[in-house]
Amino acid sequence: MIYHITLIPGDGIGPEVTTAARRVLEATGLVFAWDVQDAGAGALDKYGTPLPDAVLDAIRDTKVALKGPVTTPVGTGFRSVNVAIRKALDLYANIRPARALPGAPVYREGIDLVVVRENTEGLYVGIEHEVLAGEAAEAIRIITRKGSERVVRFAFEYARANGRKKVTAVHKANILKLTDGLFLRTARQVAAAYPDIMFEDLIVDNMCMQLVLYPQHYDVLVLPNLYGDIVSDLCAGLVGGLGLVPGANIGEGIAVFEPVHGSAPQLAGKDQANPTAAILSGALLLRHLGEAQAAARVVAAVAAVIAGGKNVTADLKPDSDDPTAVGTQAMADAIIAQLLNQ
Repeated sequence: MIYHITLIPGDGIGPEVTTAARRVLEATGLVFAWDVQDAGAGALDKYGTPLPDAVLDAIRDTKVALKGPVTTPVGTGFRSVNVAIRKALDLYANIRPARALPGAPVYREGIDLVVVRENTEGLYVGIEHEVLAGEAAEAIRIITRKGSERVVRFAFEYARANGRKKVTAVHKANILKLTDGLFLRTARQVAAAYPDIMFEDLIVDNMCMQLVLYPQHYDVLVLPNLYGDIVSDLCAGLVGGLGLVPGANIGEGIAVFEPVHGSAPQLAGKDQANPTAAILSGALLLRHLGEAQAAARVVAAVAAVIAGGKNVTADLKPDSDDPTAVGTQAMADAIIAQLLNQ
């Protein structure tokens, strides 16, 4: 079988880490046909838009994409390409697993969390306007029962399918009584249909503290959009950083896989970026395709290389100035060698 995949290299370190991921996926022995598409700041220069229609058309055609990070201007410029893709394709569930791997600079051993983030609503709808030019601005936050129900149900189905024991709904319903109140009430109603899965809810600021103090007490977290973005970065910090955390954006019959980290333009072209997050995003893609054995092999190869501590990038060394640190592609080479020797 040939798997047709849209490949979006992205900006900054994106082309380097997606090349590493592509090479590792091909080393599994599976056959891929890659439809390479440009998006992000580079596409803006080339096509006059950061998200050409051809990108969305390609993803709709292949149903699956592997995407590198893209640059989003801060405080000005075009809107996030990531958000635009998720909205256009209705990729409503964002999965961000955070697992402590032996050998990584983790906060605590044994952390194994999955963040399920609502991906299409909340403040990320991007409805903003100035109330008084240069003095005051307003943003509108949208929470719907439909959006809340489907992402919470997704979290419970994910927990059940993956042998997870508990789902925690995270909110700020003590203050945002209408929007987060709706999310929380909906979560409680959905939870009633899953008596085999433990359920609890926590206020988001308390959730952040609990994750630092007792991360082992938590399993699957389901959150509205903004909270999910923030809390998933906290979880990444607990397991060694964004360079280790993969991501999946799931809709009805369509999915886009990408590392959680950004484009890191300061590292672009230097062959220094950690490719782990992109490679593990590729493993999530394989699992989505039904290639669970190949996915497990990739994860095991990544874990073995990181545990070995030799052929890893500088961020995975005890001293980031360690001269024995290897580059992006050399780390991918080591993972491929481990994969082929399994």
